[in-house]
Amino acid sequence: MGSCAAPSAKGDDKFITTDYLQQCRLIRLHILHHAAEEPVFGLGIIEELRRHGYEMSAGTVYPMLHGLEKKGYLTSRHERTGRRERRVYDITEQGRTALADAKTKVKELFGELVEGG
Repeated sequence: MGSCAAPSAKGDDKFITTDYLQQCRLIRLHILHHAAEEPVFGLGIIEELRRHGYEMSAGTVYPMLHGLEKKGYLTSRHERTGRRERRVYDITEQGRTALADAKTKVKELFGELVEGG
């Protein structure tokens, strides 16, 4: 579903952790969730994630959006607001199906934690 750059351990040395990759997958699901409600755009997603305590850079979010589009989960179009033009993303039927499947899996895996079981 696109690339998610791993955080840097020291200087330019990159490392990949399972937790970080899982976080990236959940963020992609979060993007699909919001795109299912209304069209989304990069800065809006960055601000939404910030409200949840995630500091994501444009260099991380935009490749995720492009990757979701490449996989067929989102489509994009250019939209002009005043003088600014931005790329807006809409969820596709394939994206809705992937989101529904992922929600089912998340409920199965984490349902006990949420329900207190």
